[in-house]
Amino acid sequence: MPDPRRILLLYSNTGGGHRSAALAIREALESSYPGRYRVELLDALSEYAPRPLSYAPQLYPELTNFPRMWRLGYRLIDGRRRARVLSAALWPYVRSPASRLLAERPADLVVSVHPLLVSTLLRAMRGSTPPLVTVVTDLVSTHALWFHPESSLCILPTEAARSSALRHGLSEERLRVTGLPVSRGFFPARRGQAALRRKLGWPTDRPVVLLMGGGDGLGPIYETARAIARPGGNFCLAVVAGRNWRLHERLQAVDWEVPTFLYGFQEQLAPMMQAATLLVSKAGPSTITEAVNTGLPMVLYGRIPGQEDGNVTYVEEQGVGVWAPGPTRTAQAVHHWLQHPAELKRAAQACQRIARPRAAAEIAEILDGFLQTSIQGWKLQTMGAV
Repeated sequence: MPDPRRILLLYSNTGGGHRSAALAIREALESSYPGRYRVELLDALSEYAPRPLSYAPQLYPELTNFPRMWRLGYRLIDGRRRARVLSAALWPYVRSPASRLLAERPADLVVSVHPLLVSTLLRAMRGSTPPLVTVVTDLVSTHALWFHPESSLCILPTEAARSSALRHGLSEERLRVTGLPVSRGFFPARRGQAALRRKLGWPTDRPVVLLMGGGDGLGPIYETARAIARPGGNFCLAVVAGRNWRLHERLQAVDWEVPTFLYGFQEQLAPMMQAATLLVSKAGPSTITEAVNTGLPMVLYGRIPGQEDGNVTYVEEQGVGVWAPGPTRTAQAVHHWLQHPAELKRAAQACQRIARPRAAAEIAEILDGFLQTSIQGWKLQTMGAV
């Protein structure tokens, strides 16, 4: 049996979505092609980037707490020409670490699920292999840094992202639309919600509102939870505080008006989404996709300016959720849906209509087909088609 070919999956823990996508792709590769590939996940910014870039995962939650500054910075470097200027300016600073990464982590294929890594690695790879495939993990609002004409392939979550790639100069032949990769555990409950709720210790005789703010527990979760619970009612509340332990302690100190279940960071969110009636969340792409795949309608209370703006429009246009920023509006939207189950049912059906639960498996198939073909021959064929 030949040695397994090596795939290097690069991400950064700036938000939980990039790592989740990388894990989903590895899961699909190992499930579909056991023993064929050795897949390594690497937090490239933390492990190889020079300071202060290496601090990006730690700084990200703090920076996004200043939405106006974040939006301004996002827009300043969004655009083909501006992204290239930024990449060129950073190149002398990151050239050595990028070259060291490629030397120390040899692979047959590099896959990036983070926009800051694409241009730098392609510069470092010029004139050599391995090829690089980009997997875009923003749903709709896709930054120019995602798109580079030298990417061997660019795998996209939506048609809107595909249109953006074309506007940024990528050729049609290098684009694939698969949906956003999330774990295969996210699908509508097959065992029935009652069984899942009993396993979680949740009541089976009332709706369950699941409130979360991503892996870092971002946003006004405490205020939102209080606004939802304060009027009372025949429902229960489950709150995921993520890595925000200070928030978790504040929540634990409350005398709740409805049955309430509190959690810290959760690796296994799928059973909770499958058992819940309604999701309340910020507009993160992975969370939205996981909810859609499980058939869970959502109320969005917040977004990160720039990369999550389009997610809000996408959710509302597809009929799978509503945008209700601010604790008061969020609570009003939640109670409205709890009082109108027919609307909730229509939103759940809309989720099923647009769900793409096989996205990670499709990406695995694309990567396998890429590697099973002669890479050099594939390059020549693609360049001839451009």
